[in-house]
Amino acid sequence: MSQTDCTIMFDGVPLTGKADTPLVDFLAAQGVNLPHVCYHPALDPLKTCDVCWVEQDHQLVRGCTLRTRDGMILNSRGAQAQAAQVEGMDRLLAKHELYCTVCEHNTGDCTLHNTMADMHIPIQRYKFERKPYAKDHSNPFYTYDPDQCILCGRCVDACQNVEVNETLSIDYGADHPRVLWDGGEKIAGSSCVSCGHCVTVCPCNALMEKTMQPDAGPFTAMSPDLKRPLIDMIKTIENTTGAEIITGISMMDMHWRQPEIKRTKTVCTYCGVGCSFEMWTRDRHILKVQPMVDAPANGISTCVKGKFGWDFVNSEARLTTPLIRENGRFRKAGWDEALDLVARRLLETRNTHGADSIGFIGSSKASNEEAYLTQKIARLIIGTNSVDNSSRYCQNPATQGLFRTVGYGGDAGSIRDLERAELIIIVGSNTAENHPVIAARIKAARKHHGQRLMVVDPRKHEMAERADIFLRINSSTDMVWASAMARYMFDHGYADTDFLAARVNQVDEYRQSLAPFTLAFAERVTGITRRQLIAAADMIGRASSVCILWAMGITQHSHGADTSTALSNLLLVTGNYGRPGTGGYPMRGHNNVQGASDFGCLKDYYPGYEKVTDHQVRAKWAKAWGVAPESLSDKAGDDNFTMVKHAKERKIKAMYVIGEETAFSDADAANVHEGFTNLDFLVVQDLFMSRTAEFADVVLPGCPSVEKDGSFVNTERRIQRFYEVMPPLGDSRPDWRILTDLAARMGHPWGYAHPSEIMAEAAGIAKIFAGVTYGRLEGWQSLLWPVKADGTDTPLLYTDGFHTDDGKAILYPLEWKPPAEAQDGEYDLLLNNGRMLEHFQSTNQTGRGGRLLSLSPEWFVEVSPALAAERGIEEGAWLRLASRRGAVEVPAVITDRVQGNTLFLPIHLGKDGVNALTGEHHDPDVNTPAYKELAVNLTVLPREKMVSPLPRHNFRYGSRTPIDKVPVEQKWQRDDYQPPPEQEPHPEKF
Repeated sequence: MSQTDCTIMFDGVPLTGKADTPLVDFLAAQGVNLPHVCYHPALDPLKTCDVCWVEQDHQLVRGCTLRTRDGMILNSRGAQAQAAQVEGMDRLLAKHELYCTVCEHNTGDCTLHNTMADMHIPIQRYKFERKPYAKDHSNPFYTYDPDQCILCGRCVDACQNVEVNETLSIDYGADHPRVLWDGGEKIAGSSCVSCGHCVTVCPCNALMEKTMQPDAGPFTAMSPDLKRPLIDMIKTIENTTGAEIITGISMMDMHWRQPEIKRTKTVCTYCGVGCSFEMWTRDRHILKVQPMVDAPANGISTCVKGKFGWDFVNSEARLTTPLIRENGRFRKAGWDEALDLVARRLLETRNTHGADSIGFIGSSKASNEEAYLTQKIARLIIGTNSVDNSSRYCQNPATQGLFRTVGYGGDAGSIRDLERAELIIIVGSNTAENHPVIAARIKAARKHHGQRLMVVDPRKHEMAERADIFLRINSSTDMVWASAMARYMFDHGYADTDFLAARVNQVDEYRQSLAPFTLAFAERVTGITRRQLIAAADMIGRASSVCILWAMGITQHSHGADTSTALSNLLLVTGNYGRPGTGGYPMRGHNNVQGASDFGCLKDYYPGYEKVTDHQVRAKWAKAWGVAPESLSDKAGDDNFTMVKHAKERKIKAMYVIGEETAFSDADAANVHEGFTNLDFLVVQDLFMSRTAEFADVVLPGCPSVEKDGSFVNTERRIQRFYEVMPPLGDSRPDWRILTDLAARMGHPWGYAHPSEIMAEAAGIAKIFAGVTYGRLEGWQSLLWPVKADGTDTPLLYTDGFHTDDGKAILYPLEWKPPAEAQDGEYDLLLNNGRMLEHFQSTNQTGRGGRLLSLSPEWFVEVSPALAAERGIEEGAWLRLASRRGAVEVPAVITDRVQGNTLFLPIHLGKDGVNALTGEHHDPDVNTPAYKELAVNLTVLPREKMVSPLPRHNFRYGSRTPIDKVPVEQKWQRDDYQPPPEQEPHPEKF
């Protein structure tokens, strides 16, 4: 027996397993079931259901509170324990009307039903009394039925302590206790962000997905007029025959349903957190998304999009057959005709105008394998390195900053390291809305483990409200703040001199470069007071471990690469790399924007970040692909930004765009549209007739992730498999198959039969993927690159050296450069812009079905109270925002989320969106457009005001009700509470 093992005596039987394990889990691993309902492995022991009683030292103890230790003696079958267990279950059933055979939740996943059946409860002893509350249908995604609620508190604990949105509570002192949202009885208008945590952990049908209702089982989709009498009849029969006969029927019903329901592991298609979960389907109907404890990035956590945002999969607007433009209109075509045309036109363009006259944009939403094929077609068949992905619009500056300083273009550690850090610094990232599951981890670490939080941002979002220090900075000045902090560390003894001496180059040169970055200079440029700067610096200097998170608020500026470099420099100065709970974490926005770059959709890198300009690297890839090195280009190609520019100038003649809404997302929409119009030939491969597809000559219908196999890389460098949930819709095809078929028509019959073969090829060439195989990614397994050939992965980078020639990091000197676009007398306001929780990019996915869109269906601009008072702007007033390029008209939302002369505009809505306003100015190091450097003027329009541009049912109007834990003590302290096994006079209350 190892030191971590223990042996306990349970019901007279010795059991050996892991010590310090929750008893319920320990027993389950041994095939022993201790009855329980409120216990959940992802939650704290709640002690609310009173079902899991055991006897220890002749005393009744709730089994959910026990953790195993050697020599423990427990008995669950004694008369006292058995009586207490049955009494606990009887009290639960007093609050819950059993009608399992006609209940949508009887799919094998109902803890209450399964436990009741396992316990062989003879009858529902306490009479069920209906509660004086109606079922709440006000949320678009789930319902709450107080009549079915057993007051276990799972939902409350998940909301308060896993998601840490702090919306749900239970008032056990009320005459009729129920779950409350912000202390009230209605979901809509509360602070509920519809993350679905509560629904995931509910052990019965009190909280349930609307997609499960009413057709989750053979007898559930009946009208209420029929169902209610049927329930009443069943309850009458139960009182005469006993419950077990009825329970037997419900068990049969459960087993009837299960073969019809397919449960498939998949990975989310939205942001870069990389949440994985089971998707439950019956044919093409998505019943629900069910997170699992084993999911490596998220556990049971989801956000509104990952849990509920799948209506687009079966949208009637999906592209299901190839389209070819003729005489200015699209017509349907067969795959042979469409692919033959694409192959012929691309080869003709290459042969006539040269390989670099063609550009490829790979998808940050497609798989790693599809990214690999995209760049392989570009490089091997066409002969160009002009291949890119949407990281050009967001994260390339962060990658450049990491390349300059530490060597790898990815997060330094894992999400677990973020939880371990003593101090988290969030800079230019609205983490709670853009990466909500990671935000939940940070909120939980702060709430329960004393983690400190610093936020630097022009906008007061949720994480700013929760911060220990919030620095409301002038936009585009973060490089100054970060560099001033680095100087402060040297000047005040906080620099980690031992770390610097042993592991970092250019220390002296870098320190000399910090001379201009005094606190006085930082205060003048950033708008942060000297007192605030010193407080922030001291917090950083004194912390034993620091992680810095940043996102588009840093990268989408004219010098985002420099600011990203400055943040990494600060971490190096303080020795915050290579240890648990340290490092730089640029949050990736799309589900596979990291993987698209990792697997070669970049103008200057093969897969694995191997340089196209390195002749040894080129020779290696040429050999692997079976061609002469000279057939592969050795010069960097065009990126997204320059492709569009050169298309406008007619230097780029043809483009192939996969799953990217370039016409909506690229800066200065007028120029982009002109560039696409000037192309001789444009192919768009997508799910919908996007704004980009409108310019195409050929449109190819690809598949979402749930209709194919593949793998993604999340923001923490974690490679995960996803599996086909359902077959492709109509005549659409998996993107890897489209690319394979196209290559064959261009003379390269690669013949891939499955994405695993593509991954095997990539892993056999690119060093950082050497040990990646589909076998090692099976199920919930995952790998964080770099991965050695034996399968050893790297959750934490830089523990034994940096990814540089000599293994040392580099402190990279910088100079302050002001933003390329600023306010002036004519354009006197700054228009900040960014994402919202409930939407994604152009809403091509989140805008389908109406449910996500219902949370905020209108475009709007946030205006500060001070500016509103100064300009006479009222809520809902129509404003004309004009930049140096264009203008848009949007209604106003007055909020203190913004301050002074800075506005905020969501990026998701509008025909041409914010990019009707943005310009060509960009980061010269990486060509990322400076979306956030946007000066505008404002005119109040004489139009009738819009009532609530942000609907009153939106969660942003809610008021959270934080508590530390489910207040079970409230019910224990009531005069009418009797602990089991005593019978309870008011079981419906407890």
